Amino acid sequence: MENRKHHGVKGGGPKRKFHKPAPKVNPEDFVFGIQSVLELLRSEKDIEKILVHKDSNHEDIETLARQRRVFIQRVPSERLNRITGKNHQGVIAFVSSVNYALLSNVVAEAYEKGKTPLILILDRITDVRNFGAISRTAEACGVDALVIPTRGAAQINSDAMKTSSGALSFIPVCKENDLTLAIEGLQNSGFRIIGCTEKTSDVYSTHELSGPLGIVMGSEEDGISDSILRKCDMLGSIPMLGKVGSLNVSVAAGVMLYEVIRQRGEAES
Repeated sequence: MENRKHHGVKGGGPKRKFHKPAPKVNPEDFVFGIQSVLELLRSEKDIEKILVHKDSNHEDIETLARQRRVFIQRVPSERLNRITGKNHQGVIAFVSSVNYALLSNVVAEAYEKGKTPLILILDRITDVRNFGAISRTAEACGVDALVIPTRGAAQINSDAMKTSSGALSFIPVCKENDLTLAIEGLQNSGFRIIGCTEKTSDVYSTHELSGPLGIVMGSEEDGISDSILRKCDMLGSIPMLGKVGSLNVSVAAGVMLYEVIRQRGEAES
């Protein structure tokens, strides 16, 4: 019997333990200092997250951040100093390069236009370039929105915009506090959800993918989380015929999306 492997989406190749150098941060992607961050919070700009010194007390900033549901992370001074050598006063805010959309609005708009909606759900995709590459393919495939978690997702910065070749300017991005609740909302709106994972013997292309659909792609490190896997209506794996055990998540996302296009017959329209 032919031995076929079915991949998970874990970034590709065997894991190696090493310390990655801290990524360079574009000065256009963040603001620092108490007053600058307060003004940013009072503006209409979307904010990725705010880093504050672990021993500091910035009550005004934290109050406004909670009101706007902006994630605050307490970090040591070394983390802040790596981002900027200027006087940051113990607080740095990262500005999003996109304005986030409401998932319910995106779904409603798709139905109103007579479309069969297609949503791509990214469970803890943390690599900015993977996120940008996925966004580029998703936009090319007519995906109606990308859904990401509030915590544990790649920062949508200038590097992500560059890698997406501008696609992030055209495809809505929805940030959700709880992906499982977001999936439940989609299912209540008539969606079926498929998780791309190695934890099944079912090949992705054997499933019916032509109706309203949400595709879940998992973390580069450990794939889709168990709680989200349990929410999926179906699971699909991509056969691996060579010696490498997995595909890069952006490549796997492309495989899944183009199968949807094939089943819907949109490639012929």
